[in-house]
Amino acid sequence: MFVLRHHRRAPSAAASLVQQIGQRVLIVARVARETKHDGLVFFHAREVSSFCPMDTTPAFPTLRIVSHPLVQHKLSILRARDTPTKIFKELVDEIATLIAYEATSALQLEPASVDTPLERTTGMRVSGKKMTLVPILRAGLGMVEGVARLVPSARVGHIGLYRDHDTLEPVDYYFKVPGDVGERDFFLLDPMLATGGSAAAAVSSLKRAGASRIRLLCLVAAPEGVRRLADAHPDVVVYCAALDRELNGQGYILPGLGDAGDRLFGTR
Repeated sequence: MFVLRHHRRAPSAAASLVQQIGQRVLIVARVARETKHDGLVFFHAREVSSFCPMDTTPAFPTLRIVSHPLVQHKLSILRARDTPTKIFKELVDEIATLIAYEATSALQLEPASVDTPLERTTGMRVSGKKMTLVPILRAGLGMVEGVARLVPSARVGHIGLYRDHDTLEPVDYYFKVPGDVGERDFFLLDPMLATGGSAAAAVSSLKRAGASRIRLLCLVAAPEGVRRLADAHPDVVVYCAALDRELNGQGYILPGLGDAGDRLFGTR
């Protein structure tokens, strides 16, 4: 939801902006006890976040780019070809934590009574469904600990997929998630969203098992992969650190960061 605020009426300039956004827009004509400013103000839906607002675009409505300075700094080091395996692993872990912080910002809260050392008070706790982390093997394993650091109670499932180097299509070989699928929120983990084939196949597997609330967390995405996943599963939001330029003929993201699995496990 986007909000356009104007103290008198919606200005004519808002019409083209609303048409360009192509999403639901709420226009608030009056705001109580707020008369100092008189003009059009644009509020991003993530404005309450302690992070910088995530980059979004009508061309990729399911994509959320975490543009926090630390994320972008660490990503630049991650991309460098001379970054050793040990540092690469640590950076994947750290970036996964920062992206997960943003991806969990929409979780529902409920009041909870808390006894402090001095008195009883009311705090807030995460309510609703249980959380499950599902790395796509093998590269997704590098993101698990970083996300689990924020949600240590989350269960961990696994989906085994590899990309056929000739057809670039996914081949599945393993699927294991907790039994109470319908009661869970799923965070699918894969450092690279390249062609989108593996991600789309993994989401399909989760949905066949009964999942209905799925988010994908990745480090780097290609436009082709974002579009393919959105076409197949428009309900799945993607959180990433960067949207790169394109895929090359071999299906690698450019500029990218190479083969994340090989760099994580030292098999390059």
